[in-house]
Amino acid sequence: MSSIMEREAREAPQRIAEQVERNSAVLEQLGAQLRHTPPSMVMWVGRGSSDHAGVFAKYLIEVELGIPTFASAPSVASLYGQSLALDGALVLVISQSGRSPDILAQARMAQSAGGRVVALVNDESSPLAELADYVLPLGAGKENAVAATKSYLATLAALLHLVASWRDDAELLAAVKQLPQLLQQAIDAPAQLTPESVEGVANLVVLGRGLGYAVSKEIALKLKEVCGIHAEAFSSAEFLHGPVTLVEQQLALLSLNVEDESAAAHAEQMADIRSRGASVVAMSQVGSLHPRVAPLSLMQRFYLDVERVAAARGIDPDNPKGLKKVTQTL
Repeated sequence: MSSIMEREAREAPQRIAEQVERNSAVLEQLGAQLRHTPPSMVMWVGRGSSDHAGVFAKYLIEVELGIPTFASAPSVASLYGQSLALDGALVLVISQSGRSPDILAQARMAQSAGGRVVALVNDESSPLAELADYVLPLGAGKENAVAATKSYLATLAALLHLVASWRDDAELLAAVKQLPQLLQQAIDAPAQLTPESVEGVANLVVLGRGLGYAVSKEIALKLKEVCGIHAEAFSSAEFLHGPVTLVEQQLALLSLNVEDESAAAHAEQMADIRSRGASVVAMSQVGSLHPRVAPLSLMQRFYLDVERVAAARGIDPDNPKGLKKVTQTL
């Protein structure tokens, strides 16, 4: 019998197809506004998987639009009561529930400080949706498994759609519309991360470059949450600046291979790491894709694979020990 996590991960193509159609009108309007009055900076607000989606937004926006993009520290508003100079900034508030007090406090602060607040939220009845200047519904539907899958993919899809609309990029818009069928191809593809490939592994480093690195944090989180594997994410370039010495302790590595401008540098760095005797498992996008949507293909395959790894280890992926679905933080 399949787990809730697996069933929800398999829903992603259909949910994203519905999301893209539904959000097209508001994103056409928002994209035109952003072209007319470009922000000088972009700030994202999020926790957990939502924060990891913000890392993807950073790479995507800086590569495609050249606008500095950075993470907020939600406690600046909620605990320290401080405001930031955000006049004219674009503020992306990413949350599935839209109810966490610190996220809401940061969103209210950003709005009062002159930022344009765009909420990427799954619960459209949430306080976050009510206060935002623009709402991009994720449309992932109810997610019962503790480990986020379809909501994370839906968030990346919404970010891609936002940037494609902002740039008025016909090629990227077409790739976004093709996402559902590309994700289905990843679902139908053979497993890449198998129980055998990480048998006996208790510690793992996840390595990528560029947009590959952008999704590495989410992969490391799921390995911890779902499989009980202590996993940490690094840029493959950053890993060579010190942490590579851990390879001598027979550390296992997971390489994320994305075919974009970073591919050659990542391959060179992974060759260096392998030459030191590292044990490397690789995950790649499925098929030849637009480079900006490729990481979603890799993530779709990973979610199904990590669920199987957990099951093989005798772990219920729907009930990770010590975790709950919604965490309220101040």
